[in-house]
Amino acid sequence: MRRAGQITAAARALAGKMVRPGVTTLEIDQAVRRFIESQGALPSFLHFPGPPGVKPFPGSACISVNDEVIHGIPSNQVLKEGDIVSVDVGAYIGGFHGDCAGTFACGKVSDEAAKLIAVTEQSFWEGMKYARFGYRVSDISHAIQEYVEANGFSIVRDYVGHGVGSQLHEPPEVPNYGKPGHGPRLAPGMTIAVEPMVNQGDWKVKVMRDGWTVRTADGSLAAHYENSLLITKGDPEILTQVGDLHV
Repeated sequence: MRRAGQITAAARALAGKMVRPGVTTLEIDQAVRRFIESQGALPSFLHFPGPPGVKPFPGSACISVNDEVIHGIPSNQVLKEGDIVSVDVGAYIGGFHGDCAGTFACGKVSDEAAKLIAVTEQSFWEGMKYARFGYRVSDISHAIQEYVEANGFSIVRDYVGHGVGSQLHEPPEVPNYGKPGHGPRLAPGMTIAVEPMVNQGDWKVKVMRDGWTVRTADGSLAAHYENSLLITKGDPEILTQVGDLHV
């Protein structure tokens, strides 16, 4: 899982470097796929099964722009100055998955957009303080929600983090909201993906006709940040770190 996480994190970093005006989301997706495959891994998201009646996901990365929260399908959409771009990637190698995401500024963005990106990432770190042996899943959830709402934003409720391992999505669910002291107790050896999804406006979202793309219901901006974590007897280990991989 460390190897899968390392490749996944490097793919996220590569995508982030490519976010600039004039680049298409499909170009980013193609580069992510080439990189993951060059490491002997497979993109976890490519051809991932959709809900009933929806075609499998066609990209290697979910690339969501501005009011798109998650699951944006790569396309010929050209990024422009001021956009914010969320990239969610996964890599599968040796029977295990890595899963991580980040939101990147395209050129110069508004102060509010920059704050949204920063708060979303920091909310992950606030939650990670409770990703420790003896705490419960909702202790992570509560810390994320408190931080996000204290900064004037809202947390998406329709989609949550999850266990990750031999399957991309495994139990337990890891919500980004809720009261502390609930859910499974965290134990050494558990691997979970913690992924705050934060809206500038209201928390409600809607799914587009493609069956994948999720947007904010009110058209406000959204950001996403995620890492895969290993619960230990001490500090949690971030599995989705680049390490000595160069991109």
